[in-house]
Amino acid sequence: MASDLNKAILIGRLTRDPELRYTQSGTSVCSFSIANNRTYVAGGEKKEQVSYFNCVAWAKTGEVIAEYCKKGQRIGIEGRLQQRSWDDQEGKKRQTVEVVVDNFQFLSPPSEGGGKSSPDVPSPSSDQTPNTDNPFSDEDIPF
Repeated sequence: MASDLNKAILIGRLTRDPELRYTQSGTSVCSFSIANNRTYVAGGEKKEQVSYFNCVAWAKTGEVIAEYCKKGQRIGIEGRLQQRSWDDQEGKKRQTVEVVVDNFQFLSPPSEGGGKSSPDVPSPSSDQTPNTDNPFSDEDIPF
């Protein structure tokens, strides 16, 4: 019997500052949302589509994201999709699909987007020279 696969890998920018909360048992949980842009050509015209994804990170992963990430910063996340349902205050059935973050990568410098600068978070080195042998630019990347 084959196993099912549930894996999501996204790169985007935070649409708001992460929100850190704690469960009744004291486990930390961080909620945030990222915007992911897709550029395509239709009818000879370059167009852009933006998708927004709700994300949740638990325990230490969520604490680090809440401490060092701010609105506008770029982040790469890896995780799984999770569907939840509940009854709202009016008794209506509600549901959502969100990304449960297992791993992440900071993609913006700590100062970009209002994030804190800290010795624990590596910053890009100014003595590194860009690789000029690469014929591709950021515009060639499909996301």
